[in-house]
Amino acid sequence: MNTNISPPSNNPETVAFGKAARRLVPFLFLCYILAYLDRVNVGFAKLQMCSDLGFSETVYGTGAGIFFIGYLLFEVPSNMILSKIGARVWIARIMVTWGIVACLQVFVSSEPLFYLLRFLLGVAEAGFFPGIILYLTLWFPARYRARMVAWFMTAVALAGVAGGPISGAILESMHTIAGLRGWQWLFVLEGVPSVLIGVWVFFFLDDAPSGAAWLDNEEKEAIMARLALEEEEKKSAANTGHTFRDALSSPVVWTLSAVYFSIVLGLYGISFWLPQIIRETITSDVSAIGWISAVPWLVSAVAMVLNAMHSDRTGERRWHIAGACIAGGAAFAMSSMPEVNGWYGVAALSLATAGIMSALSCFWSLPPAVLSGTAAAAGIALINSFGNLAGYVSPELAGMIRDATGGRMAPVLVLFSAGLFAAAALTIFVTARYLRHAQIADHECQDE
Repeated sequence: MNTNISPPSNNPETVAFGKAARRLVPFLFLCYILAYLDRVNVGFAKLQMCSDLGFSETVYGTGAGIFFIGYLLFEVPSNMILSKIGARVWIARIMVTWGIVACLQVFVSSEPLFYLLRFLLGVAEAGFFPGIILYLTLWFPARYRARMVAWFMTAVALAGVAGGPISGAILESMHTIAGLRGWQWLFVLEGVPSVLIGVWVFFFLDDAPSGAAWLDNEEKEAIMARLALEEEEKKSAANTGHTFRDALSSPVVWTLSAVYFSIVLGLYGISFWLPQIIRETITSDVSAIGWISAVPWLVSAVAMVLNAMHSDRTGERRWHIAGACIAGGAAFAMSSMPEVNGWYGVAALSLATAGIMSALSCFWSLPPAVLSGTAAAAGIALINSFGNLAGYVSPELAGMIRDATGGRMAPVLVLFSAGLFAAAALTIFVTARYLRHAQIADHECQDE
């Protein structure tokens, strides 16, 4: 992964940020691939599990989404703990715990147990994503942030690119081996790596630049001086405060939460339902479904990085988010038309996925730009928690709509389209004042 943030230079600051990008981002990228796979592989497990256990579409949707209830309840406390004790210990704890719970899903045999284990998986993973976003703010200033977050978040796309074929192959080749069904092997074989990498996190990550043995003293001082200067400028320029109470009472936090909720509605529509859409419109072969499902994620991986790089280069965030949401919403609407099915449907969903991921790649550069101190830890977690409620609402509503309409997917796709158009409208009209502060701050950093 090429994470260079600028041309080669002897400037200690440039060298230090380059070293940090090359060391940290690929590793965090790997961790997030595992997190996202363990979160959404239930979409592939559904291809066998629901018929084996007699689960309805609504039961599946509820189980897929209840993950986010546990996530919501424990995310803010988890991120606050991380900000106190450091990422090395807490991210390691999170990964080991969710890996164990992911493996325990092999024992799902009833609706209550399915709901319980999905809920506990959300509790275990709570704090991982906002914790990483917060961690990146300890290493990279605003002018690099969208690019670093975009590289980190391409893990979602790569999880789709690699996870689809791998999941399909497991379902097909491991079915009935050692008395387990393919979907049971899926949970085990994709859960164990999270435990192993979680142990590695404890030995690999540094909590802050000051403790990084791979930086010399001049490079450490350069990073810390730049970040300290930016933090002071941010406190004086923004009116959001920097305490936990400031985060809870900040209009920008709740506005950004609404934007994120609307985008995530579509994200988990793709994540939880794409295998089913392919099964109903192209092929029922689980291995082929895995390979075909990689296409939208491959397209989005390229689109999101290009969008983030252009956003960093120009310092503009608002239209890079809103424009991507409009494109994604239009593509979802197109995919709901009866004549747009099969490979045409996959092409439309590829555009929708690219829009979603492009919007997200720039979105997470905003909270750290307008929040500081404890408010940054709490605010990022609040935005992620509230936004990820859409991860519960999306599959729940989709399952209910499909049961009510005899399995039709078109109304579900219209729902996802509406969510992205709402995100675009909120970004354009409601967040303009807040985003202008972030854009000004980015330009100031670039000018320096």
